[in-house]
Amino acid sequence: MTDQRNSTPHSTEWSDIRVWRKAQRDRCIAWRTGIEEAQRVMWGKQITASLLALLQTPAARTIGFCWPYQSEFDARFAVRRCCDAGATAALPEVIGKGLPLRFRQWWPGAPMTSGVYDIPVPDGTPELRPDLLVLPMNAFDDRGYRLGYGGGYFDRTIAALKPRIVTIGVSHEYCRVPTIHPQAHDIAMDIVVTEAGVCKAGGVLLARLDAETAHAHLQKLIGGRDAVEGN
Repeated sequence: MTDQRNSTPHSTEWSDIRVWRKAQRDRCIAWRTGIEEAQRVMWGKQITASLLALLQTPAARTIGFCWPYQSEFDARFAVRRCCDAGATAALPEVIGKGLPLRFRQWWPGAPMTSGVYDIPVPDGTPELRPDLLVLPMNAFDDRGYRLGYGGGYFDRTIAALKPRIVTIGVSHEYCRVPTIHPQAHDIAMDIVVTEAGVCKAGGVLLARLDAETAHAHLQKLIGGRDAVEGN
């Protein structure tokens, strides 16, 4: 497969950027779904370990995450460990085109139903507002901006949640590009996690963090959100 990570749109017009983004999205999904199972398992374990070190024991926190789709990283293993430590988990639900997502509580064995694209969603469990969101990224750039599936649901949801939710984007190093050419509606992830480790993001150049520093940075982000909510 031709490596198009350093390609650029034909122009800065949104119509050309949108076409370029679709090509990048398709490229990364094709690469991801073609990963050999042994490699996928190894990288999954590395990402899970980084997430657990980052989160540590987030008691009384609600963690939003996504059911794995098209060979995405499976966050359920890390989320289960967090729930064992006292956290609550929630999965997103599409409630209408152009609307923010709704989150419902999830736990191993929770009643589930089929949602958009046949992705499982909790069936009538309590609605929750996550404190943190672990979000898959088809591709991402050097400042933590994310390419999803093009529907804008998560950008719309993050923008609607006040105070803003803390976001942790998860992907693979292969899916990193110099820039996704972010637009006004794009929102950078606060933190990026890949098989290579954890990076501080937030719209500035990614900076690799060791486990202790990464956890302290996350706690600072959560503390800032709590302070805003307290006001």
